[in-house]
Amino acid sequence: MQRAVRLDLSAGERAGLRTGEAGRRRHDVFGKRPLTYRNACWEGDHKRIPVRVEVEGRAVCPWVTWFIDVATKVIVGVAVTAHEPARDAVLAALRTGISRAGPYGPCGGLPTRVRVDRGKEFLCKALARALGGFAVPVEDLPAYTPYRKGTIEALNSAVEEMFLVSLPGYTRRARPAGAHHPDEVGDLLAFADFVEVLLGWVRWWNTQHRPSGLASGLTPMAAWEADPTPDKDVPEEQLAFFALEDDGRVRKIATSEVRWRRRFYIAPWMVGHAGTCIRLRYLPHYDGQIEVFSTEPPGRHLGTAYLAEEATLEQRRALASVREQKARALKADLKAAEKLRRTRYTATTTPDAPRPRHAVTGQQARAEIARAKATDLAARALPDLIPPRGPPAGWARPRPSPATRPRPDAAPQPPAPDDATGTTPASHTEE
Repeated sequence: MQRAVRLDLSAGERAGLRTGEAGRRRHDVFGKRPLTYRNACWEGDHKRIPVRVEVEGRAVCPWVTWFIDVATKVIVGVAVTAHEPARDAVLAALRTGISRAGPYGPCGGLPTRVRVDRGKEFLCKALARALGGFAVPVEDLPAYTPYRKGTIEALNSAVEEMFLVSLPGYTRRARPAGAHHPDEVGDLLAFADFVEVLLGWVRWWNTQHRPSGLASGLTPMAAWEADPTPDKDVPEEQLAFFALEDDGRVRKIATSEVRWRRRFYIAPWMVGHAGTCIRLRYLPHYDGQIEVFSTEPPGRHLGTAYLAEEATLEQRRALASVREQKARALKADLKAAEKLRRTRYTATTTPDAPRPRHAVTGQQARAEIARAKATDLAARALPDLIPPRGPPAGWARPRPSPATRPRPDAAPQPPAPDDATGTTPASHTEE
């Protein structure tokens, strides 16, 4: 039997039967794209870092969003978030890649196209609008095809094997038997320290590492500088407000602040500008500061405004604790309600009606029903207290359908009352 399976099935099919689709894919053969020039194509992706770092007293696993040049394998843009990234991380990483100013240059510039997977952060309207302003198309690859962006996938594997395994708080490290407790927060890297060492590894990758795919054993930076292809630079004044979203409204600067989303923003430069009509632009998912632009002349940047009376770190920690307590209480209530909703019956060995496992007295049932009615807003509204009035006589009424049209042999129905008093129209009263 085993010999027949070996003869009839390929190695990939046998691996798929043992370990699933991931095992089968390891035996596939993929084509290799021909070498191109620098900035011909960038590949972007997210990676969850399997390293626990300290953020405001909590241990979290950060995420990195980065873009790599396919031809030279140089990392052009990096952005790190303390949680699962959104479109703001993609736009920040793109901005660092397009800008060739320090500390991210001299690599970068404007790519010919950008290749990404079908993540919603990469396919959002903000990214298409930002790159569309520079006529850069975004190539979205089919789902579950990591081999189509093999350069960035190789980088995701390399950063873990070459760098992350050596950091404290690495979550995939083997532990002695019985030592299953996570690391203490005090033993972990702070988020800022982790970002610093990660950017240091990116510089090492670009300037000292020699990937096997580059000719003559060059580093990515050396391969970039050896490529004679001209770069397409973007002026820094155009990148100053790259990927900012417009508020879409014309506002005025009040005598004390700018109001946006029910909060107030203020800045020293606002002195003398009260009553000026403005437009607001902001980074996606970040409302700590806004950029203020004038309407006359349109598009002139007036300055940056910051959130007034921002909460302190202690207040934000206390607020987070309160929200966590409310979330736990809500989860406990939902779990208890789901448990009460299900009626379970005892097992029976005779042809009898099933009996509930938990018996409820009539008093308990009446008390729970009364509590539910006390919190039901629809029941407390008393909709039948004031009966609704009939429609005015001048209103057009729809024709009755054949199903609702009265039959000729049916008894006549009394006319509907004209108002809440219950009186009938004079034309329908008996003389």
